[in-house]
Amino acid sequence: MSFHDAVVSAYLQILNSLTGLLSKAEAHCEAKKIEPAVLLGSRLYPDMLPLTKQVQLVCDHAARGCARLTHSEVPSTPDTETTFAELKQRLANTIAYVKSFKPEQFDGGDAKDVTFPVGPGRTLTLKGQQFLNAFSFPNFYFHAVTAHGILRHNGVEIGKRDFLGVS
Repeated sequence: MSFHDAVVSAYLQILNSLTGLLSKAEAHCEAKKIEPAVLLGSRLYPDMLPLTKQVQLVCDHAARGCARLTHSEVPSTPDTETTFAELKQRLANTIAYVKSFKPEQFDGGDAKDVTFPVGPGRTLTLKGQQFLNAFSFPNFYFHAVTAHGILRHNGVEIGKRDFLGVS
């Protein structure tokens, strides 16, 4: 399996499944007469980020991960989404962006240096494979799992198969 295939397929699997999760969440709100803004603002714990921000961060980690691994310009997307439709559009835009990368753009990316911010005024440099395994994927999956947990905690009937996108 090429580095491109390993990176892109992993991001796309979860981005697509998250789109499905949001559709189920939207249907849940309609069926239970829940104001969508309530679910979109839900958190697992008061000091954690809400569902909307979790989805935005999933998109950011996928897009920025691909950009950094290919030494492309890192995209910046403002966090303006406030509805399920807007979040699903952000996911669709991110899916299209991730799909736009060609295999040759990832050639040697596993061994090239990747420098990225790790806080105000701080950067870290890792080899591409280490960046992917120790930073990009863990953050990407953390926010995706947290989004799933928020939805499940709030009664949306989803499970592991939905998270994996195989339901």
